[in-house]
Amino acid sequence: MAHLPLDPEGRGASGPNGAVAAATPEASMAGVEILRQGGNAVDAAVAAGFAAGVLEPNASGLGGGGFMIIRLCGMAEAVVVDFRGGAPGAADPGMFLGYAGASRIGGLAVAVPGETAGLLLALERFGSGKLSRARIMQPAIDWAEGGFPVSPVLAGHILEEGPKLGRFPASAALYRPGGRTLANPELGATLRLIAGSGRDGFYRGAVARRIVDEVRRTGGVLTLEDLAGYAPRLCPPVAGSYRGHTVLSVPPPSSGGVHLIQLLQILENFDLGRTGAGSAATLHLWAEALKLVFADRAEYLADADFLAVPVAGLTAKAYARALAARIDPGKAMAAAGPGDPFRYESGSTTHVSVMDRAGNMVSMTKTINDFFGCGVTVPGTGIVLNDDMDDFDPVPGAPNSAAPGKRPLSSMSPALVLDPAGRPWMTLGSPGGLRIFASTAQILSGMIDSGLPVGAAINAPRLFQNRSGSLELEGRVGPAVREALSLLGHDLAIRDGWDLYFGGAQAVVCDYDRGLLAGGADPRRDGQAAAF
Repeated sequence: MAHLPLDPEGRGASGPNGAVAAATPEASMAGVEILRQGGNAVDAAVAAGFAAGVLEPNASGLGGGGFMIIRLCGMAEAVVVDFRGGAPGAADPGMFLGYAGASRIGGLAVAVPGETAGLLLALERFGSGKLSRARIMQPAIDWAEGGFPVSPVLAGHILEEGPKLGRFPASAALYRPGGRTLANPELGATLRLIAGSGRDGFYRGAVARRIVDEVRRTGGVLTLEDLAGYAPRLCPPVAGSYRGHTVLSVPPPSSGGVHLIQLLQILENFDLGRTGAGSAATLHLWAEALKLVFADRAEYLADADFLAVPVAGLTAKAYARALAARIDPGKAMAAAGPGDPFRYESGSTTHVSVMDRAGNMVSMTKTINDFFGCGVTVPGTGIVLNDDMDDFDPVPGAPNSAAPGKRPLSSMSPALVLDPAGRPWMTLGSPGGLRIFASTAQILSGMIDSGLPVGAAINAPRLFQNRSGSLELEGRVGPAVREALSLLGHDLAIRDGWDLYFGGAQAVVCDYDRGLLAGGADPRRDGQAAAF
């Protein structure tokens, strides 16, 4: 679904004390209010995250999961909170064979939700400690209980997903097409329970029983033991560099961080400043690099607890140079095969970006996968459940096949960037499925290679290319560039001029010269930055 922004240049905000960029203006303001009250960037990200789950129920919420990367000013190293949902204990590699659509609609599609545990862990371990959990969750509770205006983007998703939502009574009753406001008091009550009882308010007790009952009633295998046993992971980020800037992102089971770095480091071998942003020569290089990256993604990426993933090789500069040498500047390759990163080994979704005046940085991407997840709303709780099991390979024996407790492969790639002096510079990320790390890399390149301000880099036309198939372009790419790309051998697929297919990026950048934190938000969705 395309979304033509009324004001593509008016989504930014800046201030000296803190900035939050989220997928809705209300979620951004929730985070900024927490900063005003003395909270740090983690407090603000958690507040914005819970609020986003209410305000964008099509994209994320308590029934989903995600990743957060945190770098506080006193930390020697950044840390990743992996709260990706895991497969239930009864999952098996062939569970969807012969069941058309079951990985996307209904209870069998549901992975163990990780959002509540992940946000609370981040708050407990890395929050300022100055504000209570209840205070940080209050904006989300207020919007759930009091309601909020339904934007044209959300209205379009409700209409498009109507057939799926209509299959489940609680979903059909809550998400009626045509409504101008949306309230979810049952979700408000669930949030109040979590605010008072912590993770036990979700993973044990009445809410847990209702989740399990509804999942199993609609064909799933989730159990109370699956919920009670879920735990987010704390792990180090993957790291690389692009033209002197340090890039930090999330490791497997997300492929996004690894391939964000790999993609940038392949392109670092070409002078994109000379070829020029938006030129056919530059877009050709992006397309060819993406083919190589997606070939490796299909071959090597999965949950590293279940498979040896060559992260060091995939993110090695020498490997990037070897892949770059496979690119012919004058001709498109039909399809790319995987490389050999082991030779280089050394041994619908939403996003929130936050920075504060102390230099604390948070980047968080979270999801329920498809719009409105599997379509199931749990009666009595207001929770929309994910369809993350669809992110597994349905064929047994693949690196990303399902297994009990395994976390499915993701493209989420929340990132933090340090400038060449090692100072906090940028926090960014995007939703958009397979397009996530490609869109994130294009924004970074726009700022570093072309000197664009954050809003202009987010607004620039985007492309996407898988390991084979058509090169997809936003319709604002001009006819002369399209013709030149066709002559290079690319089969083009032209999408709408402002198309949320390419994500909804959110970013915050530190402008050291002016002493400001500047947030940018994507006009392809309802994003709006806030600052003070």
